[in-house]
Amino acid sequence: MDQEYIKSIIPHREPFLFLDRIVSIDNDRIVAIKEVRGDEDFFRGHFPDYPVMPGVLIVEALAQAGGVLLLKGKEDKVPLFLGIEKVRFKRQVRPGESLRLEVEVIKKKGDIVRLKGEAFVGDELACRAELLAGAFNR
Repeated sequence: MDQEYIKSIIPHREPFLFLDRIVSIDNDRIVAIKEVRGDEDFFRGHFPDYPVMPGVLIVEALAQAGGVLLLKGKEDKVPLFLGIEKVRFKRQVRPGESLRLEVEVIKKKGDIVRLKGEAFVGDELACRAELLAGAFNR
C-alpha cells in the first residue's frame, strides 16, 4: 500500500508525513516503511555535516504507523498522540537507510490504544517505544 493509501487514512501531509508504504496490516499489527532519503528538510539543521534523523521524528513515524492501524475503517476520525513511554534509541538513522516500523496493539479500550512500536534498519533495532493514541472525531 502506497503513500496515497496512507493519506486516505491519516491527515498527515508533506513535509510531516513519515510513512512511504505499508508492507502489511491486520487488526492488531502494522509494518510500514520510511525511506530516509537525505533531502528531507530536517537534515538542513540536524546536522549539516553529519545528517542523523532526529529521534523524535522516528517516534513520530511509529505514531503515524499506529495512527493508520488505529484509523483503518474509521477514516472520519483523526489520530492524536496521548502519551509516550519507555522510549529508547539504540542506533542512529542516516540518509540512504530504510526504516522499518513495526507497531502492534498492546491494549485497546474503545478508540484509545496502547501500542508497542519498534523501528529497525535492516535487523538492527533503532528505536522502541510504547505509545498511547486515540481516534477522535474531526
